[in-house]
Amino acid sequence: MATLNYLTTTHIDFGARSMLADTLKQLGIKRPMIVTDKGIVAAGILDKAREAMGNEFAPEVFDGTPENPTEEATLEALKQYQDAGCDGVVSLGGGSSMDLAKGLALLATHKGPLTQYAAIEGGGALIGDMAPHIAMPTTAGTGSEVSVGSVIITQDGRKLIFASQKMLPNVAICDPELTLGLPARLTAATGMDAVTHCIEAVLSPIENPPAEAVGLDGLRRAVKLGYLERAVADGQDRDARYNMMMAASEGAMAFIKGLGAVHSMSHACGRVKELRLHHGTLNAVILPTILRYNEGHVGDKYERIRDAMGLAPNADLAEAIEAINAKLGMPKNLGEMGVSMNTPGIVENALTDVSTFTNPRPLEASDYEKLFEQAIG
Repeated sequence: MATLNYLTTTHIDFGARSMLADTLKQLGIKRPMIVTDKGIVAAGILDKAREAMGNEFAPEVFDGTPENPTEEATLEALKQYQDAGCDGVVSLGGGSSMDLAKGLALLATHKGPLTQYAAIEGGGALIGDMAPHIAMPTTAGTGSEVSVGSVIITQDGRKLIFASQKMLPNVAICDPELTLGLPARLTAATGMDAVTHCIEAVLSPIENPPAEAVGLDGLRRAVKLGYLERAVADGQDRDARYNMMMAASEGAMAFIKGLGAVHSMSHACGRVKELRLHHGTLNAVILPTILRYNEGHVGDKYERIRDAMGLAPNADLAEAIEAINAKLGMPKNLGEMGVSMNTPGIVENALTDVSTFTNPRPLEASDYEKLFEQAIG
């Protein structure tokens, strides 16, 4: 088993969920709430988590996590948490469940409204100790289990980032066995989310060489060693599932440096509830456009990324990502996903997204207009 003490304690191995009961005891949690979604319940994964808790714990379950977590759902979970007398959170699912759980753990110990704690409002400095949180990912993509951030659509319609060291789950239990039944399409989308995290973290201008090294290793596992394609081709490939779970966690460990314009644009599109767009798919489709925009503004980082991906020294990174997207069955552009220049608020929301501030090349509204036009196709 790999136990990583980088940012938070992370256990990664097949069967790691067996550590759940002891971890609850270590954190002093007696009445946990499991935050998950109905798909996880239907797939029988919730039963596995309950089994791992043993008879000593009788968890409350909130399974109303939407595809993109919202403040409304977070408040619903909070009421259920308080009514049941819960004293800790276990998130079980993909990034949405983990992000909602972070919002819940925050509001369990802080007064609302939620928006005051958003990074764009300077709220990270206001965040104190939160309810204890154990994160158990069931996908290999967001890395939210080791991330200081949470992305939630607030009641005013904005998709905001909440970021603080206090938002880190106390412990992450990453059991690749929980990802074995993940469909190929979702495996591809979450995998490209991890790839995007690794790339954007390396390109961020914030100086943090250890984080860059972690991001490059995650990229090497996913692309150069071929574990992303293997996991998509054969969902029961245990080596591929293990390495993609590691790559996903590494991507989030790396983006302690910040992300970039791919995520700003992705968040802006993802806030449009009617389109119901998957964050990882958005990242995959937008990434080539931003790689072209940033080229020539990052020193020798493209060379290091090419090496981590196993590409020729002069390979076109944007074209390489487009080729990977095609192999994985990703849409060709945002237009295929229903996004147009008439989609409300995409430029304005991208411009004010906190990820814009760590893109290596500055952006203005006119730049985002051109980039959206290119990505829409």
